[in-house]
Amino acid sequence: MQLTVGPNPFFWKPEAWSGLYDALASAPVQRIVLGELVCSKRLPFYQDRIPAAIETLQAAGKGVAVSSLALITLKRERKLSAELVETGVEVEINDLSMLAYLPQGMAFSVGPLVNVYNEGTLAWLAARGATSICLPPELPLEPVRTLARAGRDLGVAIEVWGHGRVPLAISGRCYHARLHGRTKDNCQFACENDPDGLDVATLDGQDFLAMNGVQTLSDSFACSDHQIEILQEAGVSRLRLSPQTGDFAAICALYRDRIDGKIKRGQIAAALQTRYPGIRLSDGFLTGACGAEWSGASAQS
Repeated sequence: MQLTVGPNPFFWKPEAWSGLYDALASAPVQRIVLGELVCSKRLPFYQDRIPAAIETLQAAGKGVAVSSLALITLKRERKLSAELVETGVEVEINDLSMLAYLPQGMAFSVGPLVNVYNEGTLAWLAARGATSICLPPELPLEPVRTLARAGRDLGVAIEVWGHGRVPLAISGRCYHARLHGRTKDNCQFACENDPDGLDVATLDGQDFLAMNGVQTLSDSFACSDHQIEILQEAGVSRLRLSPQTGDFAAICALYRDRIDGKIKRGQIAAALQTRYPGIRLSDGFLTGACGAEWSGASAQS
């Protein structure tokens, strides 16, 4: 099973953004997707750094793709989308309208924000040129197994969300801007203050979600530590890890060691809970009753 690093969903300072990809050049991952997924207003802050990051990663032998926006609405966003094709690297679509800019026959990959829930959708995307599909993170194990079989028959690599806050929704409104009493057009980049997303609690004080500009994320961080063997048996080709602050390359190394059998089940979770005190982990979408469940809870009690 290979490892993919998905696009960083958060708004980091340019130096931190570049530092992530410098570190990933030597991390034990096979594929890296970069670029702006959430909000096109963030892109000018680091856009000029993308070519250098691609060059660094390719020189290190990594497969590289650039991500489309999750919601393409404005004229300038349509222009940015068309320009992705000119980068000379694989494009990962996270909005089906991106297909309008891809020439017929051009290979591409599909991100987890496109709803690939059945074999028919998978086959249609494969016929259009998809060579890799990251399934939506809310899919339970049985559909994952079915789609992995279908992907194998069609020559499409099937990827599953393996680590990081789970993407739940994209909105036309900016939650961060509204929280600070600003409009979306005058947000003053409030999301920069929350480089792992802003925790949201219910009125009763229960941890609930996280907000990231126009994006809604899970409160917990998905962790597939207890699901590795199940996913391998299901025929999943790749595991997707989503960036977070701290030594993310070290997190990638933990997953590589776990897949290769160098560390035991539960050791990724233990390391995460040591390095990030108070972090909440989950893996319920695959085998639990709800997405927020954590199969490691019984082992820790």
